[in-house]
Amino acid sequence: MKKIKIMNLELAQTAALAPMAGVADTSYRQLCAEMGAVMTVSEMISAKGLCYDSKGSAELCRISQSERPMGLQLFGSEPEFIAKAVSLLQEYHPDWIDLNMGCPVPKVVNTGAGSALMKTPEIAEKCIRAAVKESSVPVSVKMRTGWDNEHINAVEFAQLCENAGASFLTVHGRTRQQLYSGKADWNAIKQVKQAVQIPVVGNGDVKSALDCQNMYETTGVDLVAIGRASYGNPWIFKEISAFFNHEAYTPPTPEERMQIMLRHIRMIIDYSQKPPHLAIREARKHASWYLTGMKNAAAFRAKCYQLNSYEEAEKMADDFLKENL
Repeated sequence: MKKIKIMNLELAQTAALAPMAGVADTSYRQLCAEMGAVMTVSEMISAKGLCYDSKGSAELCRISQSERPMGLQLFGSEPEFIAKAVSLLQEYHPDWIDLNMGCPVPKVVNTGAGSALMKTPEIAEKCIRAAVKESSVPVSVKMRTGWDNEHINAVEFAQLCENAGASFLTVHGRTRQQLYSGKADWNAIKQVKQAVQIPVVGNGDVKSALDCQNMYETTGVDLVAIGRASYGNPWIFKEISAFFNHEAYTPPTPEERMQIMLRHIRMIIDYSQKPPHLAIREARKHASWYLTGMKNAAAFRAKCYQLNSYEEAEKMADDFLKENL
């Protein structure tokens, strides 16, 4: 298997887990790392929230050894808060710090952060320089191809990030306007890779091992990151690892899917700072994703969104297997 170097890390050139707010929490990252994800990243942490001692922001910073190598991802648009937040993150000993300049959701964009920074490159540059100055670990940037089809500035923005001190880039091949719809522009990712000297991670529309290989061949990226294709399917990392190792891959059986689903729910409840009856609500969407594409899934996915306890999840899994075996 081919190895690549990103920062001071030597990694198998397979696939990393992309950062996903509201999805890729500790339990999710641990499962994906166990299945073969070569890097993981935290959910978005508000730089300002961290500076103001927000309990929620601080909880997002925890790192377990089983998730490493792992980065902590900040969002914000004010260099002074970015600098202070980066300084605060040092105590958590991340392997690197990632600056989110790609999030498309209105509540982030409306503050001038996330993908809105691609419209204000001068502010983005100040944020990167502030982060690099305060950090004892490398700083990376997550970005998109541009704000909309009339403002594709991925190459120029990537060069700005490199010049400001970013150690590597992750490029989602969509504009902010696209959100998560339409087709990812792999050619734009290729152009970024050709325009900078630092490593580039490609993200967007990789749903299988073959897709992963195609992205490497089409774009020349150093590493591929997978986001939504891992929903209810942490095995995608095992599939990709087997593919590049020239090994046979056997998809999980329904029993295996239910076992991992239940384990995932237990982990969510165990790691949550909330009481079990509230933590289970966070597990509902994950439970439904494990059923995607399976026989009789529709009715059971509806039941997932009504789960109120782990015991109910166990019964649902048992009923599901009785109908599918």
